[in-house]
Amino acid sequence: MKLLFLGDIVGRAAREAVMRQVPIWRKQYELDFVVANGENAAGGFGITPAIAEGLFEAGVDVVSTGNHIWDQQAIQGYIADEPRLLRPCNFPDGTPGRGAGLFQAGDYQVLVVNVMGSVFMESLDDPFASIERELAACPLGEVADAIIVDIHAEATSEKMAMGHFCDGRASLVVGTHQHVPTADAQVLPEGTAYQTDAGMCGDYNSVIGMEKDEPMKRFTTKLRGGRFTPSKEAPTLCGVIVETDNKTGLARSISPIRAGGRLSSTAPTG
Repeated sequence: MKLLFLGDIVGRAAREAVMRQVPIWRKQYELDFVVANGENAAGGFGITPAIAEGLFEAGVDVVSTGNHIWDQQAIQGYIADEPRLLRPCNFPDGTPGRGAGLFQAGDYQVLVVNVMGSVFMESLDDPFASIERELAACPLGEVADAIIVDIHAEATSEKMAMGHFCDGRASLVVGTHQHVPTADAQVLPEGTAYQTDAGMCGDYNSVIGMEKDEPMKRFTTKLRGGRFTPSKEAPTLCGVIVETDNKTGLARSISPIRAGGRLSSTAPTG
């Protein structure tokens, strides 16, 4: 199988670029399944039902999220009835929505799990115990033909630990939240593709996707006088493409993909 994962979508310009590009990439790379993190898609804070529907119509199969999932009021009712929109699986019992789902991709079944880290983040349930439950309930190569884990976390060490924790039991473990693509795409020793952070889909002439003035003011004066606003210049779309072995579900390769905007472009080879 060929899987595409796109990092945090920040604001209108980025989500419109994603919606234009995903249909092209699905054909160009013969993709079987696409996941995008959409937690910053609505003005940089959360996601709305209309935005989620637009991403699905463009060919995104599943939208994962993170700590901004509840920023838009309308999402609580929507997420309860839309299994393709995930929130972290380690929210407490009774939280609306789902943290994982098994999805059909042609003849294959793909498990997508969304989890939030515990270091420097909002306190939720243990992410490792939560992931253990999801992987045990839907084993790779038995129930699921591929498994994608989005770990939405601040600490690179926690993301790396999660990659090794899942090694041999997931097709891809990829980090989100930091909005900067890391240069460590690799297949781990037991066959799980890994990258510490996929990077954002957003404008990199910014401060993690936001217009520069307000965050710079907060850093230099410690005053909070205005709102963060997504930068509107041309976005760079960042993510990874993973090819898996159809028999085992483990990764054969992982390739960073970056297109448009300010960052140097990368694309899968071979």
